[in-house]
Amino acid sequence: MKRTALLVIDIQRSAFDGQRCPVIGQAPMVTPVFVFGTLKEGFPNFGTNAGTRMAGSFVTVQSYPLYLVGERHSPWMIDAPGQGHNVVGQVFEVDRAALARMDALERVNEPDGYRRVPIAVRSRSSSADAGITVHAYLKQRQHLADAAIMAGPLPEYLLEHAALYRRRAP
Repeated sequence: MKRTALLVIDIQRSAFDGQRCPVIGQAPMVTPVFVFGTLKEGFPNFGTNAGTRMAGSFVTVQSYPLYLVGERHSPWMIDAPGQGHNVVGQVFEVDRAALARMDALERVNEPDGYRRVPIAVRSRSSSADAGITVHAYLKQRQHLADAAIMAGPLPEYLLEHAALYRRRAP
């Protein structure tokens, strides 16, 4: 019996990349999410982020363009790997309920919303780190064409940027 319990725990941990668990056939208990903007700890929408933070800061393995967009100064990381900067952020292990709240905030089901996509990040403190696969909320390239870019591309969303941010009207 102990052996079976350990096997399930190990398989769930191996499903860290968000893939389906091969033995129990369900999504893993937690999903790692890379947050780079208002969902970071200490930032305006952190209250929606009920995940458990992984220690340290992380950076994207590939570069991405990060902009402040529109009069709300929303942080947009564009799904255009190889452009911009290696973006700095935090990684949280998020359960299904918290992930659903984050998806709602990021409007993943809306045509102009973010898309939750897998990307690779590594610890900011170790350039030798091979990295891990996480999910991140990215905007599609075509959304940027009609957007008012207020700043960027940026390597990191800072508190000075968050001070400019305005929440979406209800």
